[in-house]
Amino acid sequence: MLVGSPSATGTFSDLQQRLNRKSVSPKIQAQYPAFMRCYDLLQLGDEDLRPLPYRERRARLDDFIKTLDPTRFDLSPFVAFESWTELETHRSNPPHPIIEGVMLKRWDSPYVAGRPKGPWFKWKRDPHTVDAVLMYAQRGHGKRSSFYSDYTFGVWSGPEGAEELVPVGKAYFGFTDEELKQIDKYVRDNTIERFGPVRSVRADRTAGLVLEVAFEGLNRSTRHKSGVAMRFPRISRLRWDKPTAEADRIETLQALLD
Repeated sequence: MLVGSPSATGTFSDLQQRLNRKSVSPKIQAQYPAFMRCYDLLQLGDEDLRPLPYRERRARLDDFIKTLDPTRFDLSPFVAFESWTELETHRSNPPHPIIEGVMLKRWDSPYVAGRPKGPWFKWKRDPHTVDAVLMYAQRGHGKRSSFYSDYTFGVWSGPEGAEELVPVGKAYFGFTDEELKQIDKYVRDNTIERFGPVRSVRADRTAGLVLEVAFEGLNRSTRHKSGVAMRFPRISRLRWDKPTAEADRIETLQALLD
């Protein structure tokens, strides 16, 4: 589901204004109109279409879309290409910045649950990366309950000489089990405050742990002091080699938004 019109697509944060509400007021509906882009048709009336090959499901979807309000629904377009190099160009330069890549589907594939390899392949754009500083850590769940495995990280903000770290995201995957043990030890050795299950770790211009964080995109946020919120952040590398003073600034992320 999208928010806005096909020509003026909103962001995921716009969509969140419509989610988890018992009722949506007319004002919210007008401010964040919902629009649905359709990709597949799994059931039509009482007929289960999932066993059909994608070619047939798509043809049925083409016909079904014509019965819907075109101002509220449209059909995901096909991307024509003659070579993988050409498709790579489409993947890396989508027509709208919120598009994360291309989806390849076999014509003869049924719709099956889970994430089977082969019939479908999601080829995403390369993620953005930023060097951020670990600020807070929280215990994980399940087999990670004895480790500090959920990390909040920030980037520098403010004028030179008066910089401060502002949180820009939280991640709890992307690292190996061995790296988890290393970070857990670092958190325990460098804790400066405790807030229930959360530990605040030392993070200033002279000491701290820099994390290379990968993410799919950014949204503007009024809930965060930094003014930004990351989409699908994860730890891509531990920068033990990098001084905290050389971590990225908020302007780096603001430029991506602009």
